[in-house]
Amino acid sequence: MSDYTAADPAFARLPGSIRYRVGAAFAWELGCEGSGLLVPIPQGYTFDVSIPRGLRWAFDPHDARFLKAAAVHDNLLERGWDRVSAAGPFHQALKADGVGRLARLAMLLAVALWRFG
Repeated sequence: MSDYTAADPAFARLPGSIRYRVGAAFAWELGCEGSGLLVPIPQGYTFDVSIPRGLRWAFDPHDARFLKAAAVHDNLLERGWDRVSAAGPFHQALKADGVGRLARLAMLLAVALWRFG
């Protein structure tokens, strides 16, 4: 088990929103385990789980399996990564957190193509 999958950052939902605060720092390792290329997510980092309202019947933005991946994705975007590049680690993080293949595909396409152009 990797440090990422073992991490339990205890997210706190910000009242009345789809925004969360990270309760304990964790990191996602880019590429394969042991690469040393870490994306650290600090304690207190805030992010959102921006699933379009029309898709929330299928994907609950408060599903705990999505939270770490969403934090990694938003952090990469803030670091200057483009949406398509940030989608890869997002997809892999969802996989590590046990999200099924079809749900990962739908979410991958959504984050990579949202506001495309």
